[in-house]
Formats: sequence, structure tokens, C-alpha cells
Amino acid sequence: MLEQETRYRQLTQEQLDNFTLDMNAAYARLKGVEEAIDSHMEAEEAARKAHQLWLSVEALNYTLKTAGTESPSMPLEDAADAVRASCVDNDFALALASALPEESLKRGVYSEASLRARFNSLRSLARRVALIDESHNTLYQYFLSYLQAALLFENQQEVPPTQLRSEDLDSFKLLSYASYCLEHGDLELAAKLVNQLRGEARRVIEDWLTEARLTLETRQVVSLLSAYANAVGLGTTQAP
Repeated sequence: MLEQETRYRQLTQEQLDNFTLDMNAAYARLKGVEEAIDSHMEAEEAARKAHQLWLSVEALNYTLKTAGTESPSMPLEDAADAVRASCVDNDFALALASALPEESLKRGVYSEASLRARFNSLRSLARRVALIDESHNTLYQYFLSYLQAALLFENQQEVPPTQLRSEDLDSFKLLSYASYCLEHGDLELAAKLVNQLRGEARRVIEDWLTEARLTLETRQVVSLLSAYANAVGLGTTQAP
């Protein structure tokens, strides 16, 4: 009877141990399923947020392209608000969206084609006052400046040198360089060249330069947002 009781206890203990092992294995499998579901839900939520960010940035891009030939684009404020709303938990994207210039949010920005047309209309006036500066602003100096502009036949467009020298800082050359850049889609270099103008020619072109900088700054922020949204979207697509 003692042997039978010992044998019974051993069998009972073995069954209990096997049952415990089976329960632990089942619990581990259940835990793994729960973690997989949670991970999948998190990935889906991240993908949804990334897609929402991408859509809002695309809407911002579209608004930027609504500029007419002589009018600025629609104000970017609504589109920028949508971007900020889609990235409230993303500090980097939020900082980029908040970096948009206030003027572009309230009024919009001019297109490159519009800036090119405006520059071409201002160029003739800037040529006429190329000799006028703070120290040479008499009526006689104005007459000489107008006369030089009428008699000088420089290239309408000229390829800018890789590095500007002192002789390249002539107002007529700077205007020719800037015209070439604008015709070839390089608004940034054109703005840098126009920024070298001095005196009355600079005053004539100052408003244009302000608008060019506004367009460049806005486009740069939107471009960075677009690249970031695409990168985030690609990352969530490739996530397991």
C-alpha cells in the first residue's frame, strides 16, 4: 500500500507538472499573439498618421502652386494649420510647419514665373539709375546715368561666373547675370546676385528682392516638409 501511494503521488505530481508546462506554453503563445496584435495596431496607427501628414503636406504644396501670373498664391494659413494638426506629436514636423513666414500664411507667395516677369519690367528702370548712389545723386548724375543706359548695349543675359570679382559687381553685369539665372530657373542665385546691387538700382529692385526671398524661404520649408513626410511614410510602409 505504501508503494502504491508513493506511485500515485508521483503520477499525480507528473500530471500536475505537465499541466503547468502546458499552461505556461499556452500563456506564452497568448502573450505573443497579444503583443503581435498590439504591434500591428501601433504600426497601423503610425501609418495612418504618416499618411495624414503626407496628405496635408501635399495640400500645402498645391496651395503654393495656385499663384497666378500677376497675383500671389492663396494664403497658406489653412493648409499650414492642417499640417500642424496632423503632426501634434511630432516635434520636428511641427517645428518645420511653424517656420513658414507669416507673410506667406496671411497673403501667399508669388510664383517664379511671376517674379521673372516682374524683374524684367523693373530691369530697364534699374539700368537707368545704375550710376546713382548715396554720394552721386544730383540731377546731372541722373542725366549721365540715363545717358549711359541708353548708349550701353550689354548682353541681355550673361552666364554668371563661378566666383564674382570686383569688375563683376557692375550693376549692368549683375542685372544680366540675374536675368540669365531667372530664365534658367535659378531664383536663389538670381536673388543673391541682385542682393549685390547698390544705390538707387538696389532701391528700385528692393521690393522684388523681398518677394523673391519670401518665395525661396517658403519653398524651402515646404520642400523639407515634403521630404520628411515621404521619409516617414516610407518608414511606416517598410515596418514589419
